Amino acid sequence: MQPAVIDHVASNMAIYHEESFGPVASILRVRDEEEALSIANDTEYGLASAIFSRDTDRALAMAARLETGICHINGSTVYDDPAMPFGGMKASGYGRFGGETALDEFTELRWIALHPEGARHSL
Repeated sequence: MQPAVIDHVASNMAIYHEESFGPVASILRVRDEEEALSIANDTEYGLASAIFSRDTDRALAMAARLETGICHINGSTVYDDPAMPFGGMKASGYGRFGGETALDEFTELRWIALHPEGARHSL
């Protein structure tokens, strides 16, 4: 399958609203960062995002406002690290797996105390 670039994507197109798992790059032209963030968050999905920028502080500020479980800065969204929590937001995931986060997601912390028979307890 050949990769595709779809330029001038608009909100009335299916590719605007639906996740694409093929080699597709959708290009939406925006006026400024606020419009870019608004469009990026205008979806029911939120697995991963990527920001490419020469200005790391600016990219980090945008990443904090993106509604995705994972945000890569100057890297692709196909990167995964088994020690890091993996999972999305909105309709792109339920919980997290990977690393210590998996223990929190898939277990319920409890305390069970076994007291010796005949032990005295002050009240």
